[in-house]
Amino acid sequence: MNVVPDTSAVVDGRVSERVEDGTYEGATVVVPEAVVGELEAQANDGRDSGWDGLSELQRLATMADEGRIDLTYVGVRPGAGRQDAADEGEIDAVIRDAAGEHDATLLTSDVVQAEVAKAKGLAVDYLEPVTRGVVEELPIERFFTDETMSVHLKTDTKPKAKRGTLGEMRYEVIDDEPTGDEQMREWATAIVNLARQSNDGYVELSDEGMDIVQYRNYRIAVARPPFSDGVEITAVRPIAKTVLDDYEFADELRERFLESKRGVLISGSPGAGKSTFAQAVAEFLNDSDYAVKTMEKPRDLQVGPEITQYGALGGEMANTADSLLLVRPDYTIYDEVRKTDDFEVFADMRMAGVGMVGVVHASRAIDSLQRLVGRVELGMIPQIVDTVVYIEAGEVETVYDVETEVKVPEGLTAEDLARPVIQVTNFETGRPEYEIYTFNRQVVTVPLGEDGEGSAETGVGRIAKKEIEREIRSVARGHVDVELQGNDDAVVYVEEDDIASVIGKGGGRITDIENRLGIDIDVRTHDEKPGRGGAASGSGGPAGTGNGQVGAEREQVVQPEITSRHVVIPMDEHVGDTVEVRAGDEYLFTATVGRGGEVQVSRGSAIAEELEDAIDRKQRITVVPARG
Repeated sequence: MNVVPDTSAVVDGRVSERVEDGTYEGATVVVPEAVVGELEAQANDGRDSGWDGLSELQRLATMADEGRIDLTYVGVRPGAGRQDAADEGEIDAVIRDAAGEHDATLLTSDVVQAEVAKAKGLAVDYLEPVTRGVVEELPIERFFTDETMSVHLKTDTKPKAKRGTLGEMRYEVIDDEPTGDEQMREWATAIVNLARQSNDGYVELSDEGMDIVQYRNYRIAVARPPFSDGVEITAVRPIAKTVLDDYEFADELRERFLESKRGVLISGSPGAGKSTFAQAVAEFLNDSDYAVKTMEKPRDLQVGPEITQYGALGGEMANTADSLLLVRPDYTIYDEVRKTDDFEVFADMRMAGVGMVGVVHASRAIDSLQRLVGRVELGMIPQIVDTVVYIEAGEVETVYDVETEVKVPEGLTAEDLARPVIQVTNFETGRPEYEIYTFNRQVVTVPLGEDGEGSAETGVGRIAKKEIEREIRSVARGHVDVELQGNDDAVVYVEEDDIASVIGKGGGRITDIENRLGIDIDVRTHDEKPGRGGAASGSGGPAGTGNGQVGAEREQVVQPEITSRHVVIPMDEHVGDTVEVRAGDEYLFTATVGRGGEVQVSRGSAIAEELEDAIDRKQRITVVPARG
């Protein structure tokens, strides 16, 4: 009797099983090389099925040595193309051909393979597949207590967990015995199979080395080599179920949600309780007769059955958004908004008239708004997001109103500097805390003082000081110091030789700078600076005096490279140092050399335009350590 087993029968150990019960005693077992190649590929991918199949082949070799069967390998190993097409039946076809050529019975646990072989007139021995690693309950559930938010398991390490309340989480060892590799693999297989076979679970993502499972209220990430350096299981579950009334500002927030469709960002650090709050908002909106849907990857919000939870359609949330616009929800809960594509989808749905509630990781409330900057048009931000809720330790810590006003930014005085300003106001106090606007072609976020105004030391003061220094350095060759005297006054100290070039003919140049920045500037020499005691020259004077000579000696000529997004200045030294970049004898800007030994300037910025213009004119570009 000749028998040809396919990959499924070898993996399930059905060949040796049939030998043991006497069915195949004395038979000739013909193993196609295609089966060996498929098992090897699975083992290399870290899949248990590959290792189990190879173990079965070793058992068959032992049985052949004992004279219980004849074992032979036939055919050729399939190429990479056929291996890649295994899911399309290429390997199965090779195995069927081998059975036909050797007038053998095809042994399989694959029902499709069995039916195709019968249709081709082959003798078939079909056995039900072995159900492997099936459990009825989550095998790691014993690690969870009422206060456990997450369990962290990894091969050859002691199990750990995060336990406590939202405000007082502890990361602690929960078992003194390290978990072995065999146990971890068993748990990993059982968790994935349980999610696939149970009505209470599903596999959200399955890729080489990583499975993300949702089972009941547990979200479980299972990582295996080669993706990770060992089998790792991370299981997370919510430890609190809340309603909107449990939070501060509940009445006010209810009114805001009900009076019009809102654009809301729920922000906070990981584990702060953002998703718990989002669930409470979703349930409130649903109870208020709004059609509510969610967009999640993975889908782990604990909401009622009336709220449909959508994943990423075809792997893209943009596709999900297109589908949702046909469903026409009143509100959509987007968990989580992280990448540029997510912010763009959030913005598109908001502009289409859908109320949007997005969950965003941020260490401060204002940071969630700043993540929109550069991803959407600045002027559109208040139309996309009008409310920011910051969660800390499970509580509503801060609520911001976001709106646009055409005004002169706080800290500036000239009326012709009026522009659209995004004003971020504390909902509780009614006091503006931040302004976001374009200043000298750059988007800036300015924190306001206790009185709601930008101060000379923070916010607009820092930005104004930086811009004044940049403007003056563009015409001064020596060291420049800037001191703000208030929100609209500054004193600039320069070398005596630079006074004329800074002020300009008839005061025209300094007047032009004052008008552009909206700040009155008094130009003085370093000798006039309080506390100088009449020193003859500053430490950062021109070449030949003080540190200026050192800077000249360390001058480095560079060759900038222009890419699609940046102008890159490669450096041989000065990593982490602040340097001045010059074109010819003119100062361009000051920057810090990055870890990669280069300075990058975003194309399209004013600085980049000046630098590119200098490169086009074939000017000598040099870098020296910053002085002063």
